[in-house]
Amino acid sequence: MILCFLADGFEEVEALTPIDCLRRCKKEVKTIGIGGKTQIHGSHAITVKADIADIDYYLSDDIEMIILPGGKTGTDNLEKSILVSQAIDICMTKKLPIAAICAAPSILGHKGLLKGKKAVCYTGFEKELIGAEVLDTAVAVDGNIITACGMGAALEFSYAIVSKLISKDKADELMDSLNVRQRNIDVQI
Repeated sequence: MILCFLADGFEEVEALTPIDCLRRCKKEVKTIGIGGKTQIHGSHAITVKADIADIDYYLSDDIEMIILPGGKTGTDNLEKSILVSQAIDICMTKKLPIAAICAAPSILGHKGLLKGKKAVCYTGFEKELIGAEVLDTAVAVDGNIITACGMGAALEFSYAIVSKLISKDKADELMDSLNVRQRNIDVQI
């Protein structure tokens, strides 16, 4: 199962685009509301109902990957979550994919997980990617970590996630089904 953590102040497009793309690929995605609630308010006043609140969720062995959407306030709220921290640790131990976009790669940087890795983030957060080789691209994939620069890269981020989790062929098929004609997607998996 893929877990997407939603916290108040999250960037809606950065969360919903990969969720939608993964569900189109028949992957099970569970949204986890941070802060003990399921009604999560995005950074642009869109309220999303999470599948389950963090206080009602227990991490299990069926995790395939986690997704951390950005938004400054949302990222700050994710970083305060013990559940999010534990999920990151499980993924790192098991070498499972972690996908973080916009400001959210800073969480990985603060945990020391980007040392020696290629990564990207929203402009202005580069210093938070402690030890990373910060690239000037929309998306970076290095080992089990996928990072993206922000909302404008949400489809490329989703492409990288599907490529990593399923296959590049499936990601290409998905983009074709979405009628994405011009692809500025060059993700090395």
